[in-house]
Amino acid sequence: MTARTDQAEITALVDRFFLALDTREFTPGWARAYLTDDARMDAPVGAKRGAEAVRTAETALLRFARTQHFASGVVTDAAFGTDDATASWNAYMVHVHHSPAADPLFVVGGRWEATLRRTPEGWRFSAMTVHVVWTRGEPPTAEPG
Repeated sequence: MTARTDQAEITALVDRFFLALDTREFTPGWARAYLTDDARMDAPVGAKRGAEAVRTAETALLRFARTQHFASGVVTDAAFGTDDATASWNAYMVHVHHSPAADPLFVVGGRWEATLRRTPEGWRFSAMTVHVVWTRGEPPTAEPG
C-alpha cells in the first residue's frame, strides 16, 4: 500500500462512520465495519471499550431525534511497513432535540483523534477520542425513552 492509498481509505472510513452514526442503522454487528473488537472510545459521554463503547455511542445518539456529523481536514499518518496508523480531523456535529425547545439544536465543534489497525477487511479504528472545542445550545438532559 502507498501513503496516498492509506490516506484515501482512512478518509473514506471516517466518512462512512459518520454516515452510519447519522443513518442510525444499528443492526447487530454494525460497528465491525468501523471498529476493532477491542476499540476504545473516549467522548464527553464517557470512556468505554469494545461492545460497551458501541452501546454507549448508540445510546448517546438516540438521545436526539436526528444528528448530522461533518468531517473535514482528515490528516493521517500510516507507519510504512506496519499495520498501524493515526488520524485526526475536525468535526461539526449537529444534534436535533426530540422535544421542541427554544433552540432545537445542540451543536458541537470539535476534533477527533484516532488510532487505526489494518485488518484483513481493511482499516478499522482501534481507539477514538472526541475533543470538544465549543458548543451551542443545550445538551440533552435525560436518557431516551
